[in-house]
Amino acid sequence: MLREAIATGDTIEQAKEAACRELGVESYEAEFEVLQLPVKKTFGLFGGSPAKVRAFIRTSPADAAVDYLRTILGRMGVNDATFTVKEEENGALISISGEDVGFIIGHRGETLDALQYLAGLVSNHVDNSYYRVTLDIGNYREKRRETLEVLGKKIAAKAVRTGRNTSLEPMNPYERRIIHTAVQTVEGAKSWSEGEDLARHVVIGPIEGERPQPQRRPKGRRPDGKGGKPQGGRPPRGGSGSRPPRRDQPAAPRSQAAPQQPAQRRDDSAAPLYGRIDVKK
Repeated sequence: MLREAIATGDTIEQAKEAACRELGVESYEAEFEVLQLPVKKTFGLFGGSPAKVRAFIRTSPADAAVDYLRTILGRMGVNDATFTVKEEENGALISISGEDVGFIIGHRGETLDALQYLAGLVSNHVDNSYYRVTLDIGNYREKRRETLEVLGKKIAAKAVRTGRNTSLEPMNPYERRIIHTAVQTVEGAKSWSEGEDLARHVVIGPIEGERPQPQRRPKGRRPDGKGGKPQGGRPPRGGSGSRPPRRDQPAAPRSQAAPQQPAQRRDDSAAPLYGRIDVKK
């Protein structure tokens, strides 16, 4: 994509400077085409014409993305950011460095992903072709990729062991591709995406599908499925069903009965054999 500006001046140098000011670049960053040479006036009063120069710069999709990001970050209060562009196939990796730029990442990279999406839209309008822009700050993308690879392999191994599917949190297409690639390295596991738009997420499960899980019998139920305690338990208490008195409470008073006197021991030698006999005198 070309950006150009046409300007005039008394001399060619003045025309070049005016064109560069219009483009907002330095003179060494632009290319020039002289459209008209200056013509001096006759006797300094009649005729004559100024110099006319066309200045232009070739803008790549990555340059357009960097210009856009520089403007956005300036509005966010970041004016000293440095951009490093690494050209890749059908795209570029743009690394941002500087003081206090870590907040641009946001929660789980949400702010960084939003800026990446907008910068990609700008770059795609340069040549009206697909151009993939990836933003990175402090090697965050590499650390995030390693974390997602470990997560994908761990959940895949669990799915093979338990025979159950597991749904992950919503992710952007770039992170979902990392999960799918990691799951492919685990034998017996597969992954697919479900949901729409921001709710689209990855599901990991066994290749043969979910296995039926054994149902656990609730505690305190009989094998026949009826309620109540299992047979063979402790028999119910007899009586009216009232609770026994607590140990810390005094027992109920017993009925008042005449105290029993201790039995006196009889002297068998003094007592008569057939009872008492009164002798008449």
